[in-house]
Amino acid sequence: MTPSAILESALYVTDLAEAEVFYTDILGLTLLGKVEGRHLFFRCGPGVLLVFNAEATRIPPASDARLKVPPHGTVGEGHLCFAATADEIELWKTHLLAKKIAIESEFEWPQGGRSIYIRDPSGNSIEFAEPRIWGL
Repeated sequence: MTPSAILESALYVTDLAEAEVFYTDILGLTLLGKVEGRHLFFRCGPGVLLVFNAEATRIPPASDARLKVPPHGTVGEGHLCFAATADEIELWKTHLLAKKIAIESEFEWPQGGRSIYIRDPSGNSIEFAEPRIWGL
């Protein structure tokens, strides 16, 4: 057996309110759900981006919890890459700079394809890249 796709990806943040503004107002993602102090869930194409308060997700579920999601979380900056065509990367650059979001790095990969990197308010590394960097 081999998984067919990644359904959801998670990032951990230090401030959910800042993250909500960033991922909705700056990146334009649609908020699917949220629990104050714990998480935000966003639609991203056919998948879902989960944004968690790491401290809250380290707490095991109560013995009578309806959803017994095991504890998880991480410390420090994570990474997430959004797929974008070469033209879309140019549009993202213009959009992000207009929103006063600094482009941290930009380059062509040796195997072909381009990436730009920014940081979210919690310091996570957010990349926009052409899928061909992975031969896709």
